[in-house]
Amino acid sequence: MADKIKFVLALMLIAAGVVGFYLLAEQPMILRVLAVLAGVGAGAGVAAFTELGRQFFVFGRESVIEAKKVVWPTRKETMQMTGAVFAFVLVMAVILWLTDKGLEWVLYDLVLGWKQ
Repeated sequence: MADKIKFVLALMLIAAGVVGFYLLAEQPMILRVLAVLAGVGAGAGVAAFTELGRQFFVFGRESVIEAKKVVWPTRKETMQMTGAVFAFVLVMAVILWLTDKGLEWVLYDLVLGWKQ
């Protein structure tokens, strides 16, 4: 039950930040954005003390660890794959264009006789 109350409080803090954004309409934009960021930060801080919040932050930490294990492609590999994808898209575009024009010719010229 305490976790639910903390979670509702966190949502209220986030909502207060958003409401602050609109209440500070006459203030500079930086203050309005800081109001939202403060609300989100306070809400995240309160939510971090719930069981669901702890699980979320553990998941986030584990995600960062897994992302560090990724072997990213080199520039050469990236350029080669980009070239292959570009060539494939170009070939498919030509094939689809030829198919479209072929069907147009068959339907309009041969079947319907519209183009004469």
